[in-house]
Amino acid sequence: MLDETTPAPQHSQHSQHSQHSRDTHAGQRDLTTGPIGATLIAFALPTLGSNILQSLNGSINTIWVGRFLGEDALAATSNANIIMFLMFGLVFGFGMAATIMVGQAWGRHDVDAAKRAFGSAIGLVLVASVVTAIAGWVFAPEILRALATPGRAYDEALAYLRVIFLGLPASMLLVLMFMGLRGIGDSLTPLWFMGLSVVLDSTLNPVFILGLGPAPELGIAGSATATLVANVVACGALILYIRVRDLPLSLTGAEVRYIVPSAALARTITAKGLPIGAQMLVISGAGLAMVGLVNRNGVDTTAAYGITQQIWTYIQMPAMAIGAAVSAMAAQNIGAGRWDRVGRITRAGLFLNVAITGATVAIALLFDRALLSLFVPADSAVLPIARHINVIATWGFILFGGTMILFGVVRANGAVWGPLAILFLAMFPVRLGIALLLRPMLGVDALWWSFPAGSAATVGLAALYYRFGGWRKGALLAPDSHCEERSHADIEPAGTVKPVG
Repeated sequence: MLDETTPAPQHSQHSQHSQHSRDTHAGQRDLTTGPIGATLIAFALPTLGSNILQSLNGSINTIWVGRFLGEDALAATSNANIIMFLMFGLVFGFGMAATIMVGQAWGRHDVDAAKRAFGSAIGLVLVASVVTAIAGWVFAPEILRALATPGRAYDEALAYLRVIFLGLPASMLLVLMFMGLRGIGDSLTPLWFMGLSVVLDSTLNPVFILGLGPAPELGIAGSATATLVANVVACGALILYIRVRDLPLSLTGAEVRYIVPSAALARTITAKGLPIGAQMLVISGAGLAMVGLVNRNGVDTTAAYGITQQIWTYIQMPAMAIGAAVSAMAAQNIGAGRWDRVGRITRAGLFLNVAITGATVAIALLFDRALLSLFVPADSAVLPIARHINVIATWGFILFGGTMILFGVVRANGAVWGPLAILFLAMFPVRLGIALLLRPMLGVDALWWSFPAGSAATVGLAALYYRFGGWRKGALLAPDSHCEERSHADIEPAGTVKPVG
């Protein structure tokens, strides 16, 4: 049973330097009061809606590519997308570390500290994403060759990947603003602007792929171009909305200087952001290794793995949304000194995960043929392979969800190294070890069995860390000129995270 003993409330001195009142705008929630279960569900549902929309966008784009351009193009996008997750992890940790601090500062009613953290995240992530985009464009051929991308899919994968890299800064800023808004309890605004991005992307995909109307016929690069345009438009529209509505995180007047972080904030964000980003890199590194192993089984298996991941993305959505809500609630309550609520938040999150993720897994298994045939013709050789993968591996996402809840809570008090170590052990010695060691006995099935095995190892270690680890004693200190940051909310953009179950 998980230990719910908590340290005595640590009442940090609230900053009096905030120049703005902590007004509640439409969609914002105070996560430190009210019934835990109802508050958790009410906050998680819009986040789940955002995640579903983002995943739906990816699925629709995959359908366009698969139907119009064929299975080689489908394999190309599968390889390119896992690479994008790797690049995303390089810059995402900095944004997460800063926006996590937003949630804790908001729990202390320190609006100015929240704005400083948010502005610092914008500055750091913008620079990091531009550098990453340039490097990705230059080294895309080497990356694809290192992945053993099938020759039939290589040229298309290169064209797709390079355009996606161009859109990385806009997509990162959009995700960052979503994270910041959720950190102050607003999960509705990200939902509306995610909807805008999805409508644009899914509508423009066939336009640029086929060259409809005045648009050029770009083939697979057209799918990436549609994503780029959608993210740029949605990002600009959200910036304008935050400014016009004067939302609490709006940087106005002299506050614009917060985009250039102080040395103290930069050190804190870097110190916490690097291990958070490393967690993403561990997951994506294991994913890259898995793609390399899958690629060696031919284009049909690669394509089957790609469409199965589309289904897995939906299955993990409830767990990611609940984990984000749990983490935001835990951070605000820690910031407010309400440690008595943290254990109850954890239990509520675990219960909801089993109920909702379990139901989602059941649907995916019962209707797998109908769901998977959305991406390929019913007579495709890819379909039976994908159904087989689904049966073996999908149930492991119930375990994955438990990990998301536990990690969200411990990271809400600044604990980042424990989750990193756990992920590394579960992804490499366990998952890849099983995939390689059992290959002589199980053949390609060893790859699929490694997923639930890795999830079981991760949730087991996460539970031990939650029970016995020293995360309750830790604190994230940001020695800025006017505030003390004690912890943070880990708001993860689920739609961009590839399945790890």
